[in-house]
Amino acid sequence: MLEFFPLRRQTVHWLTAAGDALASVFLPGECRLCESLLLRASRVPICDNCLASFAAMPERICDICGQPLESLQPATEEQILCPNCHPPRFAFARARSLTIYQDAAVSAILTLKYERMEPLARWFAVRLAELVRSQGDRFAADIVVPVPLHRSRERERGYNQAALLAKPLAKALRLPYRPVLLQRVRERPRKGTLSVEERWEAVRGAFVTRPGSQVDKLRVLLLDDVLTTGATLDACARVLLASGAQSVVGLTIARAAQSPITRSFPMTGSSPS
Repeated sequence: MLEFFPLRRQTVHWLTAAGDALASVFLPGECRLCESLLLRASRVPICDNCLASFAAMPERICDICGQPLESLQPATEEQILCPNCHPPRFAFARARSLTIYQDAAVSAILTLKYERMEPLARWFAVRLAELVRSQGDRFAADIVVPVPLHRSRERERGYNQAALLAKPLAKALRLPYRPVLLQRVRERPRKGTLSVEERWEAVRGAFVTRPGSQVDKLRVLLLDDVLTTGATLDACARVLLASGAQSVVGLTIARAAQSPITRSFPMTGSSPS
C-alpha cells in the first residue's frame, strides 16, 4: 500500500490546482494590492494595473551591480559604474533586476515571500527569463541556483521564496535547477531592518556548498528576490567561485533604487567584511 501514497499525493495536488483554477474563473476575487475586482481568469491574484505599475529599470544602470544611475559618466568607453563598483569589488560578474523595489512591487514581493504565491512566482519567472535572454552572452549560464534560507527559517516558513522563482525560471531557460547546491549555515538576525554594517556581517561565513556538489567550471545564475547592498549575492558568489565555479551572475525581481554605499567594506578573502 505504501507505494500508492506518492500517487495519491500527486492526485490531491492536481485536484487542488484544478479547483483553484476553476475558482479563479467563476469566483473572481479582489486584487491583493489595490482590492479592485479581478476581471480576468488568472491564478495571479494581482490586477493588470498593479502588475503594469512595477517601475521599469532605467536604461542607465551600473554595468556590474545594476544600480540605477542618473548622471554618472561612463567609467570607460564601454562601462558605466556606480561608486560601489569603481573599482569592481563584488564577486559576481554582474547583477540585473526586473523592477525597482518600491510601491506595488514591494507589496507583490512580500506577498510572494510570506504567502507562497506560486502563480505569482511563475509570472515573475517568465519575465526574468525574458530579461536573461535580453542580456545575451553576458548572462550565459549552465545552472540555476536559488539563494538558500537557513534550515530553521525554511522549516518555519515552509518554503524558500527564491526557490519558488528559480525552479520555473530554470524550466523557462531550459537549464538544470540546483536547489541544494548552496546551504545557509548561519541564520539571518531576527530583525526586520538591518543597517549596512549588519547586512554585511550577517552573511559573513553564512553560506557553504553542499559536500559532494559539483560546480567545477560551471557558469552559475544565482537567484534572489531583492538586491539591496549586494551582500548576499556577493557572499554566495564567493563560495561558488571558491568551489570551482567559472562565473556567477546575479538575478533578482527587484533592486533597491538607492543602494547604500558599501565601499567601506573591503571585499577580499573568502567572505565580505
